[in-house]
Amino acid sequence: MHGLSVLRERNFRWFFLGQCTSMLGDGMVAPALAFAVLGLTGRAVDLGAVLATGSAAQVMFTLVGGVIADRLPRHSLMLGTDLVRAVSQGVAAALLISGAARIWHLLVLQAVHGIAAALSGPAVAGVVQATTRPEQRQPANALRVLAMSTSLLTGPAVAGALVVGAGPGWALAADSATFAVSAACLSRLRLRRTGHERPQRFVRELADGWREFRSRRWVWSVIVAASLVNLLGGAFSVLGPTLSARSFGGAGAWALISATFGAGCLGGGAIALCVRPRFPLRSGLAMMVMFACPALALAGELTVPGIAIAAFFGGLVLMVFNTLWETALQQHIPETALSRVCAYEWAGALACQPLGLALVAPIAGCFGLRTTLLTAGALQVLVVLTPLLFPEVRTLPSPPRDRRS
Repeated sequence: MHGLSVLRERNFRWFFLGQCTSMLGDGMVAPALAFAVLGLTGRAVDLGAVLATGSAAQVMFTLVGGVIADRLPRHSLMLGTDLVRAVSQGVAAALLISGAARIWHLLVLQAVHGIAAALSGPAVAGVVQATTRPEQRQPANALRVLAMSTSLLTGPAVAGALVVGAGPGWALAADSATFAVSAACLSRLRLRRTGHERPQRFVRELADGWREFRSRRWVWSVIVAASLVNLLGGAFSVLGPTLSARSFGGAGAWALISATFGAGCLGGGAIALCVRPRFPLRSGLAMMVMFACPALALAGELTVPGIAIAAFFGGLVLMVFNTLWETALQQHIPETALSRVCAYEWAGALACQPLGLALVAPIAGCFGLRTTLLTAGALQVLVVLTPLLFPEVRTLPSPPRDRRS
């Protein structure tokens, strides 16, 4: 298969194997922690605090990670952060298995885990860039999306089985092991040293990354749109389970809808292996109109199977777009600034998400669940089409095709 030819590249093959295992670990974290915290105190507020601590640490240190990843060999940075996460999750596992764990232990260890993830995340695009040829980057990103989508399905299942069979401590121990395996894979990479710019003061490098980010209208316009889409996405994430409990018989319906969204993500990754649109952002944003389908289906009082089908297509177009977007960044951003631009991209895209999650329930209390969902879905359609007003977005070209495969 043409899209799989990138796996012939030795360095990318080891990198991808490491990504598969670490993503599986990422998929195991939330359910393992949920049962661990609830087993300790039984209080949802403690669970929220532990999960929020890890997430907040990740957001806060993302820009720092971007600067560091443009200074150091990126695969070495990722190897180090994988080892840190292997240790932090391993310590959490040992405390839980021994019965010595307290909530403050988990708070501290998840903050460490979140910081390590923040330092690692901006380096990923640069490692893909360094381990592939330009024509191979879209298939490489599509394979990463497939691995991520698979982890969303298999990670919680593996964690759940371990929790039931052995306890949450052993689930976190397995999570720790995935990061150790990933570090071992990254240690096999043999990459030439690139000509990094001479390091400047931290604030100067952060400012230079900001200039690289804002000087490209095709980058910042899409990120503004993504941030608003994530803001509006809180309607589906929060009100979906609420409607399922009220109208569709409870958690089983929401589990089905969530599972079909994950299946759509898998399908989107498979499609991204095969398609190569001439103008990737134009095609990707046009497809992203369908990302509003799940919220609109909930608002339209469809049956559970109908909402599940809408969720499938929402996940599908999201992963196709993500693949095209990551490829565009790797193709058109200078290698010496890529991690800092990706850090601003990641921080910007997630900036409004917590606000949406916090505000959607009070808004729905004032205007009603279905009105809120309908409005959010309609605004998502408008927002994803807005960047197409800019010629740079419409005409950004695709990378060249691989003529050797």
